[in-house]
Formats: sequence, C-alpha cells, structure tokens
Amino acid sequence: MKKDTIKEAVAAVGEGEILLSVRDIHVFYGLIEAIKGVSFEVRRGEIIALIGANGAGKTTVMHTISGLIRPKSGSILLGGAEITQIPAHRIVSLGLAQVPEGRRVFQELTVYENLMLGAYVSSDKAESEEMLEKVYQRFPRLEERKKQSAGTLSGGEQQMLAMGRALMSRPDIILMDEPSMGLSPLYVNEVFDIIKEINGSGTTVLLVEQNAKKALAAADRAYVLETGRIALEGKASDLMDNAQVRRAYLGEE
Repeated sequence: MKKDTIKEAVAAVGEGEILLSVRDIHVFYGLIEAIKGVSFEVRRGEIIALIGANGAGKTTVMHTISGLIRPKSGSILLGGAEITQIPAHRIVSLGLAQVPEGRRVFQELTVYENLMLGAYVSSDKAESEEMLEKVYQRFPRLEERKKQSAGTLSGGEQQMLAMGRALMSRPDIILMDEPSMGLSPLYVNEVFDIIKEINGSGTTVLLVEQNAKKALAAADRAYVLETGRIALEGKASDLMDNAQVRRAYLGEE
C-alpha cells in the first residue's frame, strides 16, 4: 500500500477505534526466540502500558513495531494497513514516532537542531516552525536552552528533548520506551504529567515502563509481558488491584 494511502487510512481512524494492531509476532535473536506470539491492540485516544520485568521483551516489541527489528512471523497494522515490512524511517512519516529508551539525543547538536531533526518527514517549513512553537510551549525549558548542545542538559531535560523531537513529526501514536529511567522522583512526576498532556491533546500513547505503579496510574489499559508472552491484560485500574501484579511489579504483598 502506498504511503499516502496508509496515511489516509490512519487519519480515518476515529476515536476509540483500533489504531495499532500487533498480531502474533515472533521475533528471534539468532536461535533465541525473544517474542513468542505477542498480540495486542491500541485504540485511538488511549494510553496503553506494557509492563514487565527486565528481559521480558518490552523494548523488542517496541522496536519491532517501529520497524527497527523485523519479526520472523506475524503482522503489525497501523490504521488497518500492514506496516510489518516498511522501513523505520518511512513508518515515522505514516504517523508513528518513538521516544527511545535512554533518550538517544544527539549530544553534540543543539536543542534546536535535535528538534528539527524530528521534523524531517515534513517538507513544509512553515508547518515545522508552527510545530516547533507548540513544542516550545509544552517544554519552555527547551526554548530557554535551544542554543545549548543537548549533551549539556540534565537527564530530565534530555527526556523532554526526546519527547519534543518525536512530537515534531506530528505523530498519531507515540511509543515511549522507559521515559522515567534514571530520572529523579521530581522529573518522573513531571514526565508522567507531560505524557498525560500529550495524550489529552490528541496523541495516542503506547508506554513501556518499568515503574509499573506510575504506568498503571497513567494508562487506560495495560498488558503484562513475561518472557516474550502476554501474561495478563485488562483495564489498568484492574491490574493495579490484581494480587499477582501487586506482588511482582508493585512491590506489595
């Protein structure tokens, strides 16, 4: 399917309808099967949390959705259109962006340059400048530091930069991989407030997060991944009250 046709299909997905569908994906690293038939859905307007222990396969699922890894089998649909074989740089232009684990900002480039790299999918300069102003409104510190190199920012500010860079592509859905990792409690709270704001302004969010309590508190629905398989799923509030989840992921007896 052509890029414009997929973009039209994505744009046509209404609130509460399925925007992203992951169907029975199997992913291997050499002979080791890391993802063993994972399936789930994300509806437009939702925050979906994917939680699990280290090594459960959360980041591998995210990389497979965004095109950085190819599954051995299974399919990924965006707006009902198959994107499984589409390269990562083209998937961004279809309306799906990722905030990677560890932020991965370009340390030597300025804040402004990092943000504008996120707008590479747009050939309309005026549109990019308009989006830049919106990012600055959401992250005033980035505007204050726009001429600084990204490597001089604090961890929390780099996380905001990574989020702002992803938003520059005007995504319909944004994948966030461990956004609170390595941050102080103050910045963790701020990052989750921003995630809710991003969602409230119309962007669907798929969130991978080891801080299960924060993730479940922010999400509408959640999936628990264990050793490459979905072990539990349901409303985030129900999983928050689930005894198994409370013991394994919330540190409660």
